[in-house]
Parts: sequence; C-alpha cells; structure tokens
Amino acid sequence: MFVAVMAALHHELLLFAAAGFALGGLDDLLVDILFLLRKTWRDLTVYARHSRMTTTTLPASSRPGRIAVFVPAWQESGVIAPMLRHALSRWGDAPYRIFIGAYPNDPATIDAVAALAQDDPRLMLAINDRPGPTTKADCLNLLWRAMLAEEAASRFRYKAVVLHDAEDVVHADEIRLYDFMIDRFDLVQLPVLPLPGRGGWFSRAVANHYGDEFAERHGALA
Repeated sequence: MFVAVMAALHHELLLFAAAGFALGGLDDLLVDILFLLRKTWRDLTVYARHSRMTTTTLPASSRPGRIAVFVPAWQESGVIAPMLRHALSRWGDAPYRIFIGAYPNDPATIDAVAALAQDDPRLMLAINDRPGPTTKADCLNLLWRAMLAEEAASRFRYKAVVLHDAEDVVHADEIRLYDFMIDRFDLVQLPVLPLPGRGGWFSRAVANHYGDEFAERHGALA
C-alpha cells in the first residue's frame, strides 16, 4: 500500500513539474516568435531600404542636452572607483555628469568616490541622511533631489537620466546614443553584455550560467 501511494504521489509530482516546464517553455516560445516576427518585418520594411545604423554613422542629436547618470552605491568600494575612472575616460568631454549615492555608514565607498570627485566636476557625490542599506529606489530618489538642486542653482535642465550600477563597464558611445534616441523616445534601454567569469572552472561555470539572466534584468536605462 505504501509503495502504491508513493508511486501515485511521484506520478502526480512529475505531472505538476512537467506542466510547469511546459508553461515556462510556451512563455519563452511566445517571446521568441514575437522577436522573429518583428525582426522579419523590419528586415523587409526598414533594412531593405536603409542601412543599419552603427556608432560610426550615428547622427548627432537635433536637440543636444546634458545627461545625468545615476549610480547608487552601497558597500561598493572595491568596484566603484575603477567603474568611474573607466566611464570618465570612455565618455571624455561629452555633456554628462555622474551622480553617485552613498551612505554615512559606508566610509570606504565615500572615500573611494570622494578621491575622484574632489578634482573632477563631472562627478557629484551625494550622501544619504539615513544609514544604509535602504532600497535602491531610496538612493535613486536622493540622486534625483541632488540633480534638481543643481538644476535650480545653475538654471538649466538635464535632458535625460541614465541608470547604472557600480560594477557596470560602460560603452564609449553610450552618452551620444542616449542623446540621439531620447529625441524620439521617452524611455531607452540598452542591451547589457555579460562579461565571462574569471577564476577556477567552478567559479566560471556559476558566473557564466547566470550571466545572461543577469544581463536580461540589468539593461541600462535612460
């Protein structure tokens, strides 16, 4: 009797799991079908007449403006300085300013950012009144208020806000692309390319397994 009950339970659980996998697969299949249909449509109606735009052929914005980049940071002292140095070197003198949000009980991150910000007007460090961690939304609201205060003091408005994480490796043409695309769209999301994992084979296997999933959930927004 016990064996029969366990066999029936095993069978029902397998059916439940199979149904879950099937539903999940249908969801992915629907997304793939929509992507293929849109790609085919654009290939026939757009790219048959116009060449694909690249960073070398990207035109300048008809209404150029300054871009605010928000980077919320909690215990990011190990990555925030290299990320900022890379962004500053890649973006150069483009019209942007990077706002970094930190917390009073995270002195290591504050020191890492302050060491760069004190000599570079392209960086703005904002420190939360409350100790961290809070939510990312709370830190972004802090940066939003800092941006509004700068706009009021300088009597100008930023054209767009770009969201980045402290570990992001930015693209050199990102600011120029945002400046152009915001002329046409209220929201722009760039794809994120996950970098290969480092370390031993196990670390690489784990990192690479979640790389695409991480990229899907962390597209850069403006």
